[in-house]
Amino acid sequence: MTQAPSIRAVTSITDVAESQLCAGCGACAAAEPGKIRMVDDIGVGRRPVQLEPLIDGRALSVCPGIELRHDRSSWDAGWSEALADEWGPVLAVWEGHAVDEELRFRGSSGGVTSALALHSLSSTGAQAVVHSGPRPGQVLFNDAVRSSSREEMLARAGSRYSPASPCEGLAPGAGSVAFVGKPCDVAGARALQEQGALRETEVNLTIAIFCAGAPSTQATLDYLERESSLQSDELEELRYRGHGWPGNFMAADREGRSVESSYAASWAQLQAGRPWRCRICPDHSGEFADISVGDPWHTPPKPGEPGRSLVVARTARGRAAVEAAIAAGVVALQPVPDHLLPASQEELRKTRRAVFGRMLAMRIARVPTPRFAGMALAKTWRRSPAGELLRSLFGTLRRLKRYGLGHRRPVEAHQYTEGV
Repeated sequence: MTQAPSIRAVTSITDVAESQLCAGCGACAAAEPGKIRMVDDIGVGRRPVQLEPLIDGRALSVCPGIELRHDRSSWDAGWSEALADEWGPVLAVWEGHAVDEELRFRGSSGGVTSALALHSLSSTGAQAVVHSGPRPGQVLFNDAVRSSSREEMLARAGSRYSPASPCEGLAPGAGSVAFVGKPCDVAGARALQEQGALRETEVNLTIAIFCAGAPSTQATLDYLERESSLQSDELEELRYRGHGWPGNFMAADREGRSVESSYAASWAQLQAGRPWRCRICPDHSGEFADISVGDPWHTPPKPGEPGRSLVVARTARGRAAVEAAIAAGVVALQPVPDHLLPASQEELRKTRRAVFGRMLAMRIARVPTPRFAGMALAKTWRRSPAGELLRSLFGTLRRLKRYGLGHRRPVEAHQYTEGV
């Protein structure tokens, strides 16, 4: 088999995708509507396809796949010095749940993400919530959706551990919205505003969901094949979490046949299908959002226990939104000590500390590498035990060949992607 040509420099969105640095957020498609389209590549995730020539570099300028940058001088006052290096700006931390019991039940932990997003429709003037939801009739895939009612939010509540590009749902002149996505999605939305592709008032609240990586569609297909006889084209429902905390993986077909397994068992296998860019991501906790929400794993859930969420205010706007939701009785949250953030997400901290070593290995191998500025990656890498330092470096050198890094991987649009 002829080896794909090598790639040494990233100068276009096509280069980003083919060098496996794409985060799949869809910001480039929002920046260049009609010129870039996101498609489903089941082996890696949502990926951009360039339809027309690009001129001004706007698409590349909003890409969080190749650049993330913190500037502490721009952070709102009151951020935690103790947490900043590894968790970005942290102004306040709460723990609790949505008051709406149905939102709490369907959500992945305490339903707080859905409750805060829904409350933003009345509290911030947002006309809709832009987020991700299962594609009608093709529940293996996600679409960018706009929800403007409780019924719509309920129907789309719960984690989707599969590729999504919610930034596609952002469009200039479409009114003010709240935005919910993975950390990379939120970084893309913020870049769209900073680069002038969206006005500041067009995204008036961002909520990020803690993320350990988004497995490919192929990872879900492989898991279904191992665990069941369900046919992917017959699926009617697919749930990765929710309906309790943390909730089970569940798939059902049109004939009523189903398979269910624990969150821990499903994630242990699905996580192996995360694309390369997820493995070198320094932001798993939504550092560029107004608010980020995750699981409070510092106390493991007991069987049958109702869900709880850990909520982090990243900006003054985010803190005000949370406080308004508490005052309105939308969420039941209690302030908790800052240290419960790292105590709840030790695996995410270990992964973040490994990023510098992985990036160093990529530079040694002379393969395209993202730019992460102001994120203290070298400083926090050195906090790792010696064994983890070595694994992050030499383990990555071993993986480079397996992932084919340094050589182009053309985007392979799946047949289900309409019009491709």
